[in-house]
Amino acid sequence: MKVMESGEDYLETILMIRNRQGSVRSVDVANELGVSKSSVCTAMQNLLRGGYILMDRQRTITLTDSGEEIAKRVYERHLVFSEWLCALGVDRETALHDACRMEHAISAESFAALKAYLMKSGFLLPQRV
Repeated sequence: MKVMESGEDYLETILMIRNRQGSVRSVDVANELGVSKSSVCTAMQNLLRGGYILMDRQRTITLTDSGEEIAKRVYERHLVFSEWLCALGVDRETALHDACRMEHAISAESFAALKAYLMKSGFLLPQRV
């Protein structure tokens, strides 16, 4: 099952929250994304059915291996694009917004080539991505 763009955003957000505070609940995701709790509930049910997340009795959200893989891929793209755009002089808020849109549109092959080029040319530091 292919994850839609919004699903990728939810998985990325779960990863970011988990990395920042350790555990994740739906309310954390809603607050982070600025969306309603009902929207998050629907998204979490879809991700649960797709096998991308697990929820325990306390409603704590955990990424499955496949969910983790997607979340890390999307987050890496986000970091690379936002760092690159900032290095080019784009305002940080604009760069973050644009990176969120770009991270979904590029193929794996093109992203790998772009990332390698940016690292080789010094636009990106390896420890930042």
